[in-house]
Amino acid sequence: MLELLLTSFPAVIRYYQLKRRGEAMTVWNMRTAMFLWAFLAFFLFLAIFYFHPKSYSGLLPFRTVSVVAQTSGPVTELAVQNWQRVAAGDLLFRIENSKQRAALKQAEAEFDKIAAAEVKAADTVKVAQANVVMASASLDKLKGDLENAQTLLARNSGSRETLRLAESSFAVGEASLAGAQAQLNLAQADISQSLPAQRKAAEAALESAKAALAMTEVRSFTDGIITQLAMSEGSPASTLILSPAMVIIPDRPEKLPLRITAGFSQVTRTTLYEGMPAEISCDTNIGLSFSNTVLPARVRYVQPAISTGQIIPGGRLVDLDERVRRGSLLVYLELEHKEQEKLMLDGTGCLVQTYTTNLSGFTGHLIAATGVIKAVGLRLKVWGSLIAGIGLAGGGGH
Repeated sequence: MLELLLTSFPAVIRYYQLKRRGEAMTVWNMRTAMFLWAFLAFFLFLAIFYFHPKSYSGLLPFRTVSVVAQTSGPVTELAVQNWQRVAAGDLLFRIENSKQRAALKQAEAEFDKIAAAEVKAADTVKVAQANVVMASASLDKLKGDLENAQTLLARNSGSRETLRLAESSFAVGEASLAGAQAQLNLAQADISQSLPAQRKAAEAALESAKAALAMTEVRSFTDGIITQLAMSEGSPASTLILSPAMVIIPDRPEKLPLRITAGFSQVTRTTLYEGMPAEISCDTNIGLSFSNTVLPARVRYVQPAISTGQIIPGGRLVDLDERVRRGSLLVYLELEHKEQEKLMLDGTGCLVQTYTTNLSGFTGHLIAATGVIKAVGLRLKVWGSLIAGIGLAGGGGH
């Protein structure tokens, strides 16, 4: 509408010329003016809609956190209610935990058994050491007896039978010493290897029991607001992500900039650029005062791929006839003034108007100036949607 008014001056001038001359206005004597009007309107429309693309699909996306239990059982305590604000680490609900507590007690009892085994092993080492000392002393005595028997036999004062008995006793003494030493090594191996391994296994079992018990207390992993809570004490806790116990709407991270997404027509790829100025008007920001309704923003990122072109390997070949619909060019925008982020409601739909200002020369300045028409049109659209009460909904990007 504004474009037609701005380019109608040739027809207006021709009309007043004919009026001064007293001539009647006909199609024939208005043909040049009308042709010039159509020519100017065409190029103005082309410049405005090509260099200042608009999208009706603006959206402030957000994610929710589904709360599910990691173990099954009836709920014994519900610590929150709908619309309650929670912080990370706050208790949400507890699940019946008698089985887990029993497993924890059993794991703790294993440490008492290991401690007793360590004391017994220490005593066993002492006994084995004493046996080694006794066997060593007995072997020294038997060695002396053997040497005496050999000396007496050499002097023809002893018998060979006595020598054989001494040799047999000495061999038995050596075997006894070897057996005592083996018992000592076995007891020391228990202390240095077996018992530490058993202690580590018991520690792992204890940690596992503690983790299983901790799973019976479901806590929040983020700051946010509880919603869609429909469980009560005695309800079975679900471990399925498709059946959450409740949903948390998380708070926006303070350091992460708020980004509005919008889908533009693919033909705007050569026009959109990072840093491009834009204006955003969202349904939830419209008010009679028109204050904070149209917010300045900038294009921060243009996604380098069209989502509908993504192909995932499957059991059959992709038929491109099923992908006739053209996808949109995804664009991320950020508000110019960070304090205005508090005005934005998660999930709100927005109308996004961009303006080309990076062209040089007289033509570039002229094209940038035509953005005023789009800016006025955006505000008229906002007022119209406010009066009609239908919001900023529209079809596609232009």
